Amino acid sequence: MLKEGDKMPEFQVQDQDGNYVTDKDLSGKKIVLYFYPKDSTPGCTAEACNLRDNFGALRAAGYEVYGVSKDSVASHTKFREKNSLPFTLLSDPSTEMLKAFGAWGEKKLYGKVTEGTLRKTFIISETGEIERIIDKVDTKNHAAQIL
Repeated sequence: MLKEGDKMPEFQVQDQDGNYVTDKDLSGKKIVLYFYPKDSTPGCTAEACNLRDNFGALRAAGYEVYGVSKDSVASHTKFREKNSLPFTLLSDPSTEMLKAFGAWGEKKLYGKVTEGTLRKTFIISETGEIERIIDKVDTKNHAAQIL
């Protein structure tokens, strides 16, 4: 389980345009890496749009924003275009990246226990160190939690 002070795990996934992105591509930047369950669902759309609406403030604070889910590249392309998202979405259908960050596991939905994506956000320094983990994400006010 990752904790504050740990180094960012290694990964290689594709973005919404099919380009490969690795942990090395993110080094040297302040990163907001947020994991979410599914494109175009109410909570995930609210979270993405809150980050979009506050993108200027996040950039002014020096952050690059990346969203991650197990949805396909094509799904991310549609979700990004439909909601005019100005940041990169990463596709992890294998769930390897989700698992490496501890964003995959048991969750309860309507009393039923399932395995799936856990909504979490990681604030990562330029040196690749995890500075903060937000486990209780407020989808409608997520940018304020980050800033």
